[in-house]
Amino acid sequence: MKIIASYSNKGGVGKTASAVNIAYCLAKEGHRVLLCDLDPQGASSFYFRVKPSKKLKGDRFFTDVKRFTDAIRGSDFDNLDILPANTEFRDFDVFLARMKRSQSRLKKALKSVGNDYDFIVLDCPPNISTLSENVFKASDAIVVPVIPTTLSERTFEQLVEFFKEHKLERKKILAFFSMAQATKKLHGETMRRMRKQHAKRFLDVTIPFSTDVEKMGIHRAPVGSFSASHEAASAYRKLSKEVAKKA
Repeated sequence: MKIIASYSNKGGVGKTASAVNIAYCLAKEGHRVLLCDLDPQGASSFYFRVKPSKKLKGDRFFTDVKRFTDAIRGSDFDNLDILPANTEFRDFDVFLARMKRSQSRLKKALKSVGNDYDFIVLDCPPNISTLSENVFKASDAIVVPVIPTTLSERTFEQLVEFFKEHKLERKKILAFFSMAQATKKLHGETMRRMRKQHAKRFLDVTIPFSTDVEKMGIHRAPVGSFSASHEAASAYRKLSKEVAKKA
């Protein structure tokens, strides 16, 4: 069982869309997949029309295996289950701070269902915190969407520096460009510069800016389920295959 995190320390870069579409594409390939929504906003859960469990509260996510497994829901797609978020997930850092060996708690919770899945995909909240440090240690691959703009470049640099300072495995970082627009000169320049500077960190995959991705909220479904032949769906299929190979 491999754990793939869709993570960014910057919001609004396509993190949730990446988690949803990677999970869908892996399931479509025949893998057994659990999408675990760690973001209390619950966007991934919303896309899959799944309501949160009212019983998975407090620190039970990390301490109660039965409550954890009972909270898992099926989706409308074969091989794909969802662990939906609820608003109490906003206090994960508080719960983790009280626990011994706090940095390994997430991995322990996820391993409890490891025999049931080939991949667990994590949709993570956009910050650097105790929870995100758990994510960094638990994951086999950390997928990082980067919009080719100055602010996204800056936050990506901060993430790489954090890994360096805390002696985390930088090889886990699998970055790719998201919401890229070929007509924008700045986007092209930024992508060339960042690929050169971080050659080992970036995948050869670019997710284009697309209205199909924006329509996920209307359809409440992954792009590939309603627009399979379009460019964005094809890009996510390529992304999921690259990530699966490297995880």
